[in-house]
Amino acid sequence: MIRALVVSLACLAAVGCHKDQDKDKPAAAAPTPAPAKAGADGVRRIAVSATADGYTPDKIPGQPGEKLMLVFTRTIDASCLSQLKTPDGKLVDLPMNQPVEVAVTVPATGEVGFACGMDMFHGVVVATPKS
Repeated sequence: MIRALVVSLACLAAVGCHKDQDKDKPAAAAPTPAPAKAGADGVRRIAVSATADGYTPDKIPGQPGEKLMLVFTRTIDASCLSQLKTPDGKLVDLPMNQPVEVAVTVPATGEVGFACGMDMFHGVVVATPKS
């Protein structure tokens, strides 16, 4: 009985969190650009949705050293998206339909990443210096 339960849970986790299962699905449109202006506190707030397709947006551009507040909202009941691995490696719970703020500083160069607790879905904050 316990063995059947363990096998069932493993199958559900694999099916529910496997992003590659929709390879034949057409690519989604590019996400709307993040807001260009910071708030009065100098921090730019960016809404990030955690859905069946992963994180939207999954690529967030910013100026090197810029302070961002990523506001994650999970809208799907999937265990792998119930936690977020922040760029500094901490695990943060993402309750359903409740915004959770995560402070991030854009790196001087390159990118810093975030992922779901099972490391199946990913996103990045990318340094894009002004030209």
